[in-house]
Amino acid sequence: MNKLFFSFFSLLFIANSYSQKDSLQLGDRYADDQLYMAITYAQFSNQPSTITRSRFSYAFSTGFLKDIILNKKGNFSFALGVGYGFDFFNHELKVSEINNTTVFDTSENSSSNIFRAHNLEFPLEIRWRTSTAKKYDFWRIYTGVKFLYNFSNTFSNTENSINLKYTNVAAYRKLQYGLTFSTGYTEFNAYLFYSLTPLFENATIQGEDINTQIIKFGLIFYIL
Repeated sequence: MNKLFFSFFSLLFIANSYSQKDSLQLGDRYADDQLYMAITYAQFSNQPSTITRSRFSYAFSTGFLKDIILNKKGNFSFALGVGYGFDFFNHELKVSEINNTTVFDTSENSSSNIFRAHNLEFPLEIRWRTSTAKKYDFWRIYTGVKFLYNFSNTFSNTENSINLKYTNVAAYRKLQYGLTFSTGYTEFNAYLFYSLTPLFENATIQGEDINTQIIKFGLIFYIL
């Protein structure tokens, strides 16, 4: 049902956008309300010294941005939105939950160590583009900040054929934010997200603070 609703909403919005654009004339004020979808390669940064690497990881996000134009020409605007994001990390930081206390260790002896997160996204962007009311193919530079609210996180580990899973661990930071930057032509754009908040609160490993953050880079698609 959720997939059906999302598909219907997407088609309705796209059809409405095109019908509005067709009625515009050059010089008219206009807004680029958009659906977005980002597919990115993801990595942890600022890892503790005992954590030497992370394996292949990725992230996906999608949502809607409302465009608020700031000048008559319409090529400079502010946008705010809401969306959903999924993170998948194959990493070396072992996370366990014991008596409502989060415990951190290395996963040297683990055959699998996976972290998954589901987030609500709230992006805010300042936008510049070369578009007009009747020109749909254009260059763009969008930059801003994205707030994330985590509503589900799961850390799973396999060691000596024993599978362990911990959901919504106590030390995981629910509210996070980071800088965003995207640039490109028409629908295809390079995208970067750089987290400004550590994933965990009051977290240490072998006496060292854990300030792990997330970096994502890849492609973002904007659909008018």
